[in-house]
Amino acid sequence: MRTQVAIIGAGPAGLLLGQLLHVAGIDTIILERRSGDYVLSRIRAGVLEQGTVALLEQAGVAARLHAEGLRHDGFNLAYDGARHRIDLAGLTGGRHVTIYGQTEMTRDLMQARAACGAPSLYEAAEVHLADFDSAHPRVTCLFEGQRIEIACDFIAGCDGSHGVSHASLPAAALSLHERHYPFGWLGVMADVAPVSDELVYASHERGFALCSMRSAHRSRYYLQCPLGTEIADWPDARFWDELRQRLDPQTAAALVDAPSIEKSIAPLRSFVAEPMRFGSLFLAGDAAHIVPPTGAKGLNLAASDVHYLAEGLIGHYREGRASGLEAYSQRALARVWKAERFSWWMTSLLHQFPDSSPFDRKIQAAERAYLAGSRAAMAALAENYVGLPF
Repeated sequence: MRTQVAIIGAGPAGLLLGQLLHVAGIDTIILERRSGDYVLSRIRAGVLEQGTVALLEQAGVAARLHAEGLRHDGFNLAYDGARHRIDLAGLTGGRHVTIYGQTEMTRDLMQARAACGAPSLYEAAEVHLADFDSAHPRVTCLFEGQRIEIACDFIAGCDGSHGVSHASLPAAALSLHERHYPFGWLGVMADVAPVSDELVYASHERGFALCSMRSAHRSRYYLQCPLGTEIADWPDARFWDELRQRLDPQTAAALVDAPSIEKSIAPLRSFVAEPMRFGSLFLAGDAAHIVPPTGAKGLNLAASDVHYLAEGLIGHYREGRASGLEAYSQRALARVWKAERFSWWMTSLLHQFPDSSPFDRKIQAAERAYLAGSRAAMAALAENYVGLPF
């Protein structure tokens, strides 16, 4: 088989890249080791920056997002028994975020790819990347019982931090930067109206909590939990009771218990692998970096990688320009590190760290108090939350 760009991974990054390149007339093949149903079953983020929405519009897959997505002009920080609203629109000249689940975005992209007939090989096993240090890279895999070789010009590794793209790189070629946090998030999805029209990030002595949503009728809630927490130890009744204790009185009074339809635990980690290009292989999304979910940056960072990579590939094929691809890693990493900083800062601001000293806790409280009383501080938070420009 032959294609121009082989894309490894059918998550949002790989699918969005494939659709942007299809619109530009560039051929792609997507290989995914899981089934399509499995990809759609993954529960992930739901806060989209305007830049991410613009990319979905460019890819021609934003119709349902505009019909069903929820525009949010602000969000709330809750601590010391009160809520403090961050006026995103007012602090950033009218910019906002859109609530639209990553699962729905993935579904839209999968349907668009199927409609245009671009090939996607789901449940592709034994994927191997070869010769990406040359001008003639290859990808081999086992698909439906047959060994397949795909010759291509470029490979886009969009298959996550544990995928074959990242694993194919020689250790000496990478600089790894990583921080593990001493806690995770216990998340619950429930078919119940959100507790507030906008997200509520709560900092409490018992631990962090987040009241989020996926739609006007489906809520997503999180609790900070110790590493090693077992889901079996958290029946619904215990979760709702603990969440209510961590919220301010106004939010707690509006909380409605409901049966969970999904429950999971995610550890928190900051991670960057650089550079993001190795010959003809380009890393994008979680294959190159991971952020704590506190700042809602993971999916949006993957989209910004795709923006830079698609721009470089389109320039290469349409105009014969190499500059976009040559600058890809530097441009993407500049934005990645700013988002890493913001996600680390929000995590540090709102969570309880088990090794914090009394001094650390006083500084954390002073930071929150300063934020609540300073328009400049709130503007800096809002600017980062709505997304820095590409």
